[in-house]
Amino acid sequence: MRTTTDPALAAYLLRIGYDEPPPPTLDHLRALHRAHLERLAYDNLDIQLGAPPDVDPDATVARIADGGRVGYCFHQNGAFEVLLASLGYAVTRRHGHVSPTDSKPDGGLNHLVLVVSKLPTEENPGGHWWVDVGLGDGFAEPLRLMRGEHEEAGFRYEIGAAFGSQASGRPHGPAAWTFKHHPAGSFHGVVVTEKPADRATVAAAHTVLSTSPQSGFVKLLAVLRRDATGVEILRGCVLSRMQADGTTAQDVTAYPEWRAALADGLRLSLQGVDDDALRALWDRTRAKHEAWTEAGRP
Repeated sequence: MRTTTDPALAAYLLRIGYDEPPPPTLDHLRALHRAHLERLAYDNLDIQLGAPPDVDPDATVARIADGGRVGYCFHQNGAFEVLLASLGYAVTRRHGHVSPTDSKPDGGLNHLVLVVSKLPTEENPGGHWWVDVGLGDGFAEPLRLMRGEHEEAGFRYEIGAAFGSQASGRPHGPAAWTFKHHPAGSFHGVVVTEKPADRATVAAAHTVLSTSPQSGFVKLLAVLRRDATGVEILRGCVLSRMQADGTTAQDVTAYPEWRAALADGLRLSLQGVDDDALRALWDRTRAKHEAWTEAGRP
């Protein structure tokens, strides 16, 4: 297991605002979760540029340490798992399926879920926490793994029983559950199971998600940054701010404005990105936006 004496992990911590490794407490877990989300945007830029980033967690840690982009959920949570384990947290992974509509129990792997255990509180005596820095517009802090409604700065979430389970009350363990997102969220929910979520399985799923023409990651640029009160989002040429009480949005109509939204508002590193390649992506993205607008923005 890697430790925080590893230069790359020390640089990772520094990038999210830590000069020294914090002890593995619940308060620090919450703070680390917030810090990662606020400073490391969720993105598919490299997929859009035709160069999907390596999904191996160690490679992602190296990119973070070097000031580069992170990627989407497999990258985000894969790297965060390595960091948390190095700090002494008891962290395990689960198979997740994010669904834009009603969640289905047989969905394939398209989301990596993390569980941190052994941190009991009065409100969460089981001590299991759902840690997730890879949901894009998901929760800002870890959720206690207990069935029922969860409220966070006005956002409302719900954790339910696994499909087929008739049990009530607390989960029997952090093995499987369902999740219903806040109504303003970009997806309906998540189904979490005990299906394989090891590195090889994630890598195989990543190959499909990062190359298939049917994948949302391939179809359209999406960059999101979660902070304490909401989410900054750039999808294609639409820049929006999602908060618990609603979403405001505006079209981005010029390349300089679009680039500034990426680099400044969303704090996305553009390290290593050729400006000609980025301008070409803007042209493609703008063309898709115009076609979508002409079709009535369905």
